[in-house]
Amino acid sequence: MKKAKRIPSSTPSPAVQVIDVTLDYILGKTVVNALRGIRLEIDQGEFISIMGPSGSGKSTLMHLIGCLDTPTSGSLLLEGEDVSKLNESELAHIRNRKIGFVFQQFNLLTKMTILENVMTPLMYAGIPLKERRARAAELLDRVGLSDRLRHRPAELSGGQRQRVAIARALVQRPSIILADEPTGALDTDTGRTILGLFEQINAEGKTVIVVTHDPEVGSFCRRSIHLRDGLLEE
Repeated sequence: MKKAKRIPSSTPSPAVQVIDVTLDYILGKTVVNALRGIRLEIDQGEFISIMGPSGSGKSTLMHLIGCLDTPTSGSLLLEGEDVSKLNESELAHIRNRKIGFVFQQFNLLTKMTILENVMTPLMYAGIPLKERRARAAELLDRVGLSDRLRHRPAELSGGQRQRVAIARALVQRPSIILADEPTGALDTDTGRTILGLFEQINAEGKTVIVVTHDPEVGSFCRRSIHLRDGLLEE
């Protein structure tokens, strides 16, 4: 596997650098310009929201930052590593090292206990069972679910399932947390609790990027950027 190219620098690299990025995709016989020349920097340790209406390009940008897609043109750097031209297996390696994902619909495995759900990413990383169990249990204790380790997702509330998803996102100790509408399926009070967890995670030095259309969620973050029609709004 070739390594992503690292851009030399005498100072710490930004967590994310998006340089003149475009992304086009085919919809039937139409070419859709989902992103149209985006330039963006997110510093390490920022707590930032990416906002915009449906169709603005925020989900497309999230997929790029999360190494789930590659740009049509331009460059994307994560902590100084140019990941723009990597193949799928190389992108998967970057995802596993750098990024923890939290999704609106939790994406938990329904037949597994919550302890097993949080342990699963470590299994694919080749971590021994004893360490997998210890790290997962420690994180579930941190999010207030130490008394639910043997419960399955269907036995938990929405807020509890989202806390499991956050523990799973942290278990590989990534430096970037990418959350896609993380409060969208939750009531207001539970959503604020989840945002408080992200605030704690950010206080420990992790970069937290929240993709949302909700102004209240956006205002909770320390900086917001807005997209419309594939472009950053001033």
